[in-house]
Amino acid sequence: MDGKPRTSPKSVKFLFGGLAGMGATVFVQPLDLVKNRMQLSGEGAKTREYKTSFHALTSILKAEGLKGIYTGLSAGLLRQATYTTTRLGIYTVLFERLTGADGTPPGFLLKALIGMTAGATGAFVGTPAEVALIRMTADGRLPADQRRGYKNVFNALVRIAREEGVPTLWRGCIPTMARAVVVNAAQLASYSQSKQFLLDSGYFSDNILCHFCASMISGLVTTAASMPVDIVKTRIQNMRMIDGKPEYKNGLDVLLKVVRYEGFFSLWKGFTPYYARLGPHTVLTFIFLEQMNKAYKRLFLSG
Repeated sequence: MDGKPRTSPKSVKFLFGGLAGMGATVFVQPLDLVKNRMQLSGEGAKTREYKTSFHALTSILKAEGLKGIYTGLSAGLLRQATYTTTRLGIYTVLFERLTGADGTPPGFLLKALIGMTAGATGAFVGTPAEVALIRMTADGRLPADQRRGYKNVFNALVRIAREEGVPTLWRGCIPTMARAVVVNAAQLASYSQSKQFLLDSGYFSDNILCHFCASMISGLVTTAASMPVDIVKTRIQNMRMIDGKPEYKNGLDVLLKVVRYEGFFSLWKGFTPYYARLGPHTVLTFIFLEQMNKAYKRLFLSG
């Protein structure tokens, strides 16, 4: 041992992950809102409100204005502060711990396992913010007398706990964790693998261009893999009680009803805004994270 720590302090890793995710969210929140509206459009065999993602975006802008497309930003930021801080912090620490003494990185399967562990833990921590985000972004599509009218994420959390009980804050926790397992296995492992592949090709150096390309590949893989689980999560977290009974019994019930009433490919409803959000969010998160890690190493670990 040369006296230098193998990893930077865990608190710094967790903080960097959250800040990176929050920075990215500021740019992509409108896409998250469009994705959620698309996934709820046509629910229960109703006529789809939006034909395409562009139609959804223009309709929201026309009805709710520029401010409307940033509805739920406070919840999006809190989600990143909880979910992303936890998952990227755990992933970064485990990745460094499991890197060989000679610098050999973990294999693909181990990367996937690290990603799933980090994702499931982060999802549990972030579920209350996720519930608030889904409800806040969905509110504008409802008639005025049916809207929940949350002022901000903290108002949403307090009202949900008071009006529906604290356990409701973790409604949809299982599909949220399942989605996170899929997303993180795909996103984090495919990002690391893509970055490694690009570096090994000799055409890229470890810079922003490499991070961008690896992130876009990672975002595409993640979108295709996680959308069916994501629509389950969205529908469950937004559902209301009808005559004292929930709209959906469980995640499987959501999948069956979507396929039966809306068609098999409706499971990928909102693919374009999902990828348009996930791609840039992945790019921006990892670029911010890489730059913060480099700055930290330069300022505190050099010399």
